[in-house]
Amino acid sequence: MPGSGKMRKPDIKIVILGDMNVGKTSLLHRYSERSFKDTLSTIGGAFFLKQWGPYNISIWDTAGEIDGCREQFHGLGSMYCRGAAAIILTYDVTNWQSFVELEDRFLSLSDSANSDSIFAIVGNKADLTDPKAHVMTLEKVRAEEGSVLPLPSFPTTPDFPLHKQVSQDDATALYNRIIRYKALEGTSPPAEKMCFETSAKTGFNVDVMFETLFDMVLPSIIQKHSQSDSPILYLEDYNEEGMKSKGDCCT
Repeated sequence: MPGSGKMRKPDIKIVILGDMNVGKTSLLHRYSERSFKDTLSTIGGAFFLKQWGPYNISIWDTAGEIDGCREQFHGLGSMYCRGAAAIILTYDVTNWQSFVELEDRFLSLSDSANSDSIFAIVGNKADLTDPKAHVMTLEKVRAEEGSVLPLPSFPTTPDFPLHKQVSQDDATALYNRIIRYKALEGTSPPAEKMCFETSAKTGFNVDVMFETLFDMVLPSIIQKHSQSDSPILYLEDYNEEGMKSKGDCCT
């Protein structure tokens, strides 16, 4: 890491796409801040920088739409996706329409991403449908900064599962359609590795999802560095307080 006052330019970009209220910002907040807030919304876009080994990865969070104007969002969303090495397509497991929107509205935004970009299909709010995702382990509770809350409880059967509208089979089928659409059949990971159900509320599968993607984009970073003869660039006048305020944009 460079010295104080400088932050190395991100080596690679990951973008989170999905409809309003599916929990995109909450997922990023859960991963970066180790906490959950259910009233988060993003205006336009914001990003978080993650140090992964010797590399810097930027994770871009985007709004589902801007002031009800989908046309304006489409232009901005395409811009945010430009040069992305990975796209996280996020839906709400209790909302079928949020899943349909991924293919109808958001997939086309990824046309500006790298031609060999990696895709992940992420069904959030799994705590509403799956007892495994609803309960935080003791380790997770202790890991919450300042947390003194008891373990959450969940309804006993037959109340579970609750209103699950999108299955893992649906997500797998969408992933396979995307890979065919992008002509990535020979290079993309199998669907079972790239379709996740998560809970930003409890942290279920959140670390696994992000860090699986980080590991998968490493070859792209290495290739990018090997093909570039230019020196490392630095972002000047960048301090921890500035990073915090930038991070707060997406919370």
